[in-house]
Amino acid sequence: MINIAVFASGSGTNFKSIVNYFSGHEYIRVRLLLCNRPGAMVLGRAANEGIDSLVFTRDDLENSEKVLNFLLDYDIHFIVLAGFLLKIPDKIIKTFPDRIVNIHPALLPKYGGKGMYGIRVHEAVISSGDRFSGITIHMVNEEYDKGNIISQHTCEVKPHDTPQTLASRIHKLEHYWYPRVIEKLLDISS
Repeated sequence: MINIAVFASGSGTNFKSIVNYFSGHEYIRVRLLLCNRPGAMVLGRAANEGIDSLVFTRDDLENSEKVLNFLLDYDIHFIVLAGFLLKIPDKIIKTFPDRIVNIHPALLPKYGGKGMYGIRVHEAVISSGDRFSGITIHMVNEEYDKGNIISQHTCEVKPHDTPQTLASRIHKLEHYWYPRVIEKLLDISS
């Protein structure tokens, strides 16, 4: 069995779509949720699914072995970032080389980097006049949104879009494509 850990900070809609997709899967399962916000909705989603979780601080992530040891204790093989806003420290990246993936709500390299997340990305896309936006699924390295791009999926930016209407279409792309790309990556690496 390939055990996945998901890092999330917010409501957990991508977490839920990943859990649903792999529910009953022959050899892939979501084993663990890691969250840096004690009140985040994603924690309730994990509890409802019977998935163990760890709430940790930035200091736990950056300056101790707590998070890394938790991943190792749960025999995690692959890490998925799903709305997780903190930078993954080098010690975790080195322990899981080419086994950490992230999703970004724009077509990288545009609109990426520190501080570019959520509605800010959609505001930037609309204000720039881009005709298309989408999602980028990429490997995680030591820099925000700079890892190798695995896949991109697009949608049209409509003339009367608001950041919220664009975000809605982007979420649909995320929920459909992210678990499928994860599965393909794990099929290749298994």
